[in-house]
Amino acid sequence: MNAATGASGDPAPREAAAVPIATDMTAAAAPAVAQHDADWLLPSVQSVASVLVVALFILTFTVQPFRIPSESMEPTLLVGDFLLVEKQVGPETTPHIFAPLGEIHRGDLIVFHYPVDASLHLVKRVIGLPGDRLRLHEGRAYLNGRAMAEPYAVYRPAPEDSYRDEFPRMERADPGVAARWWVEMRSLVSGGELTVPAGSYFVLGDNRNDSEDSRYWGFVPRAAIVGKPFLVYFSLKDGDADTPGQSSADALPGSGAAHNQGESLMGFARWDRMLRILR
Repeated sequence: MNAATGASGDPAPREAAAVPIATDMTAAAAPAVAQHDADWLLPSVQSVASVLVVALFILTFTVQPFRIPSESMEPTLLVGDFLLVEKQVGPETTPHIFAPLGEIHRGDLIVFHYPVDASLHLVKRVIGLPGDRLRLHEGRAYLNGRAMAEPYAVYRPAPEDSYRDEFPRMERADPGVAARWWVEMRSLVSGGELTVPAGSYFVLGDNRNDSEDSRYWGFVPRAAIVGKPFLVYFSLKDGDADTPGQSSADALPGSGAAHNQGESLMGFARWDRMLRILR
C-alpha cells in the first residue's frame, strides 16, 4: 500500500499529506538548531582554552606563587603572605611584567635557592652588587664607605651581638655561621669591608636583628636567583615559621598554610594585604 493513498486506493486527503510535511520541517529544523549551538559553543570553548593556556604559560614560565614562612622580612613581608614572583625566563628580550630580572638593583627583593640547601627558597633584599664594598656598623649598612638609606629596615630590640652588628667581624664567628662561609669570607675582607665578588649578591632581611642572611651563609650566586616578588596576592594571619625557608614542593598556593579549624574565611585572612604591590 502506498503511503500517499487511502485504504480504498483513492488518493489520500490533502490534510493527510500535511502530517509528514510538518514532520519533515521539524527534522530539518533540528540540525539547524544543533548547528547554531555548535557555532556558539565552539568559540566559547576555544576562548576558555586560550585563557587556560595563557594562564598555564604565565604560571610555568613567567610567575610563580610562594609562601612566606618566617619573620625575617617583617614588616615588608609577614608570615602567611602569598607572593607572586616574576621568574627568570631566559633572554633579556623576553617580556617582563616589570623591570627585567637581569637588572638587579640594590634594594630589590629576590627569591632564590638557599645556598646551604638548594631545596629551600628564601626571600631577602639585595644590599650589595658585584664589586661593592660593604660593612655593618651598629647594625647599619655602609656601602663603599657611606651609610645606606634603608627605609625598609627595622631594628627590633635584641641582645647585643658583635658579629651581627659589626659585620664583617673576623675575631670570632657566630655559632650560626656556616663553616664554608667563614673560610671564604676571610679572603674577601680588607680594611674592615667585604667586597662582593663577580656574579654574586649580598642580601639581608629587613628584620635585621632576626634574620639569617648573607652575614651567616654568604653570597647568593646569580644562577640561584628564581625571580623577583612583585605582589602579595593573599595573606593568612597564621603561618608556619618553624623552617628557615620554603621547600620547592611548598611553592604552591595554599601549601602548608595553617588555619584554625572552625574559623571563617573572614577570620583568618589579612584582607588589607590582598593585591599589595611590592617595591
